[in-house]
Amino acid sequence: MEFDAATQELYAGTNGGVSYLPLEGSRLRYLGGSTNHWGGWCRPLDEIDFEPRSWIPNSGWPIKRTELAPYFARAQALVEAGPFIYDEEKKWTEAFRQPVLRLAPGGVYTSWFQFSKTRDSVLPTHFGERYAEDLKRHPRLQLYSYANVTGLRLSADANRMDHLDVATLSGNRFRVEPKVTVLATGAMENARLLLASNDVMTTGVGNGYDMVGRFFADHPIPRGAATLVVFNGRLAPFYLDFQNADGAVVRATFSPRPDFQREKNVLGSLTTVDNSIDLDEVGNQAVRAVASALRIDASAARAFSLGCGMELVPDPHRRLSLTHTRDPLGMPRLHLSMTVSDSDFMHYRLTLAELGRQLLGAGLGMIRLDRKRRDEWLEVLDWGNHHMGTTRMSDEPHSGVVDPNLKVHGISNLFVTGSSTFPTYGSSNPTLNLVALTLRLADHLRGHFR
Repeated sequence: MEFDAATQELYAGTNGGVSYLPLEGSRLRYLGGSTNHWGGWCRPLDEIDFEPRSWIPNSGWPIKRTELAPYFARAQALVEAGPFIYDEEKKWTEAFRQPVLRLAPGGVYTSWFQFSKTRDSVLPTHFGERYAEDLKRHPRLQLYSYANVTGLRLSADANRMDHLDVATLSGNRFRVEPKVTVLATGAMENARLLLASNDVMTTGVGNGYDMVGRFFADHPIPRGAATLVVFNGRLAPFYLDFQNADGAVVRATFSPRPDFQREKNVLGSLTTVDNSIDLDEVGNQAVRAVASALRIDASAARAFSLGCGMELVPDPHRRLSLTHTRDPLGMPRLHLSMTVSDSDFMHYRLTLAELGRQLLGAGLGMIRLDRKRRDEWLEVLDWGNHHMGTTRMSDEPHSGVVDPNLKVHGISNLFVTGSSTFPTYGSSNPTLNLVALTLRLADHLRGHFR
């Protein structure tokens, strides 16, 4: 029910490639999981995020956004993020009596996040704390704390789940014989359990085509990616921090429009205005020169640092694999091979350049692009702790792990849910979307397994 260091250490593994977070540091292994330390950022994936995009290899979901859309409102209620409104600009500008930046026509627009902060203006909803009593009262639910699944045991013909092996650090071991099994332990642990359960399928459960663990993803968050200058110095507070309005907590960001993504072959991104900064003399001279050319008064100009959440291109070489090192329960530990391509950064640079063009076109301001080379991007790179992709959804088993109903290909009663099933990632934070996906799975199971 609370953080336990010995249990948390079961997540420990190794990293290679691009510098990334410690594997045991970006997930929490107690009731409520990583909602015990999430930031509460909520936004639904866009329609384009589900589409095959010709300029992005391995892109596209086997379901459309319309199949997930009926579950967003229920998911919104569970994460306690207020009314499901999002990109209704008029609603927010009227509520705050503040305008958005009126950019010139183009490929970038003001988009909106909502936050899981409606019960508490400081902290988002921690699912374990919020729903523990509901779980205890459920007449058909048994919750086992400190119980770690160590094996997914298939029938001899590998067509169905026969039982689960379970172990505790105190030495207890037992088995569960389920009608249906749903893995919902995150993109790292879902993959580890499937790969390590190799007594019947020697390559691991659901891994006949070597897809389990591949396509790991997170959202890179470069800090100080660019500098925004607003000539008149006025920027609505909802760009700088979350704001309360009409039962919702919101914040504005900048997003590329779908038609711009298609025209320029860029990926999704959500640009944030992080904080006010002082320009150096070169920056001040640039502002004076541009303002003079545009015949605009920039005497009150203010500068702001821009950050971002970026979408990555799906990469099969960005993957989790098993090592020969074992944890105290005997489970093989994981190794993450992390990659970020130069094109991922260049996609985002094009979006920033378009934002700058629209600011200049409207006479509102300008953008200085502060990162160009790969090493410059990597030195300011943070991560969203948004693990995705290692058990991706697909129509066919050769291109993924689970089918459109989240059933593991070829196994009749084993399902996986969570953002590990995302084939492509968008730039929206995954929590609201994975909750909606899980509600969809619950309806499917209720209709087929009683």
